[in-house]
Amino acid sequence: MKHSLFKNYTFVDYATQVYSALVGLAILLFHNETVPRWQCLVLAHAAGLLLVHWMVQANSRAERDKLLDFFRHFYPVLFYIWFFAETGWLNRMLFDTYFDPVIIRLDQALFGCQPSLLWMVKLPYPGISEVFYAAYFSYYLMIGGVGLALYLRNKQHFFHYVSVVSFVFYVCYIIYIVVPVIGPPVFFHKSYGVSLPPELQNLATQAYYPDAVQRGVFFRLMGWIYKGFEAPGAAIPSSHIAIALCTVFFSFRYLPRARYPHLFAAVLLCLSTVYCRYHYLVDVLAGIITAAVLVPLGNWLYFKSAPEMSGKALEKPPAIHSQQI
Repeated sequence: MKHSLFKNYTFVDYATQVYSALVGLAILLFHNETVPRWQCLVLAHAAGLLLVHWMVQANSRAERDKLLDFFRHFYPVLFYIWFFAETGWLNRMLFDTYFDPVIIRLDQALFGCQPSLLWMVKLPYPGISEVFYAAYFSYYLMIGGVGLALYLRNKQHFFHYVSVVSFVFYVCYIIYIVVPVIGPPVFFHKSYGVSLPPELQNLATQAYYPDAVQRGVFFRLMGWIYKGFEAPGAAIPSSHIAIALCTVFFSFRYLPRARYPHLFAAVLLCLSTVYCRYHYLVDVLAGIITAAVLVPLGNWLYFKSAPEMSGKALEKPPAIHSQQI
């Protein structure tokens, strides 16, 4: 039985509060000179904990307050960008280096080459590169598109979606803080204090973007997005892969008409992460494994906790079994 303090919590509330508390405590205990304004970060986590708790409890008492009800269930989406950006400030808190050399050697050992360098050089054609960059951009459309479709069709399905997506994001964020890996951009320049070991530096001489690729619209769009919103050290597992596959799961469950086009787009996205040089191939495999483990786990935890919500219960719909994959 739930403690009275948490009686109105659902799975996503527990997941958000636990993540925020763990990261805030880690900052308090392990901050170093690489963590900017750590006191402000700790206070921000404490404020976030109190705000979420107040919102959950206030919503349970509110009568027909649609705005409060919306934010009570939508709030994790508002935290994604903040939590993601924060991983870039914290990922040298526990270790003073990035683990790219380890992943580069692993790619070389498994595949006999560096796919993140080779694929674009072998296929430097605008028609191909634009398809892959568009596929990579489709990640944002998948998250927003599936979420919007579910919100308009069935808000209960939307709450389910946000809960599982949030859970997958939070686990990925913890890994980024503990095991920071920048990705293939380290081949192009020394960044964030990363310098490739001597035996790997020759790979940097093979790294270039073909002119035809650089002229593409989606190449430039993704360059703008990453310049403003990317966090260093968030390569493994690829959250693009893990979250994209999570959205596919919900298409198969609740949006039957979108299932196979969505799956095709997700497959292209998996290939694009390597072609477009955002991830090592090992990152992609790790993203697939992450989705295979966390999506079913998050789904189980959601339904385990959902019936206990009082008042505005997110009950499991009677016909849901017929919609499963």
